[in-house]
Amino acid sequence: MSDRTLLLAGNWKMNHDHLEAISSVQKLAWALEDAKLDESRCEVVVIPPFTDIRSVQTLIQGDKLWLGYGAQDVSQHEPGAHTGEIAASFLSRLGCTYVVIGHSERRANNHETDEIVAAKIKAAVSADLTPILCVGESLDQRQEKTHVDFTLRQLEESLAGLGAEALDGLVIAYEPVWAIGTGETATAADAAEMASAIRAHLGEKYGPGLAEATRIIYGGSVNTDNVAEIVASADVDGALVGGASLNGPDFAALCKAAVAK
Repeated sequence: MSDRTLLLAGNWKMNHDHLEAISSVQKLAWALEDAKLDESRCEVVVIPPFTDIRSVQTLIQGDKLWLGYGAQDVSQHEPGAHTGEIAASFLSRLGCTYVVIGHSERRANNHETDEIVAAKIKAAVSADLTPILCVGESLDQRQEKTHVDFTLRQLEESLAGLGAEALDGLVIAYEPVWAIGTGETATAADAAEMASAIRAHLGEKYGPGLAEATRIIYGGSVNTDNVAEIVASADVDGALVGGASLNGPDFAALCKAAVAK
């Protein structure tokens, strides 16, 4: 068993307005308190829409809640004439710790290339944000058994131009595209295989220190019933949770199940 703290990050996607966000975070905090989770073993984070972040910040900081929070995306650009974009420095000023970068939905729907993802990671790191870098294969690549090579190439290109010193604290989320929002879940063995391959690649590229410290989490139809088995692998350090994170008590139950592995 590694010494890495489990990370359970709830990606709300485009759900919850700012009032619903306040209610959800309050209920999550109460349920986590009732669950009596060991804070040294588990870090719980919510990733709300941009319009919710200020409300979430005010609640978490004002009530000193045992929760982290972050953003679902970030611009690769500095502040300026970029309509609709959100600069990394803005997120940092809002107290965000994490930012999800390269989620498969953004890669597909917003045509984000590995080059854009790499630029966003650089922007996040420069603002002292911790990237949660998402990588993962399609169903065709899985069936063709090219999934490991594809995912490692995606990882390599998404980190292009960054040295080990810039990647301290990096989180990598393995999220097979075919398992996101479909109800299909990669098996625990699938998640373990990819996490081990990713860790080995990091070791070869950046050295054993970074490889051992980096948290690798799994995302894709994670729920209370399957999370314990998924995080049981020595190389899987948590989960990026979608729909199962929208209800506070349900997400707390999932966190409790993960820690009870």
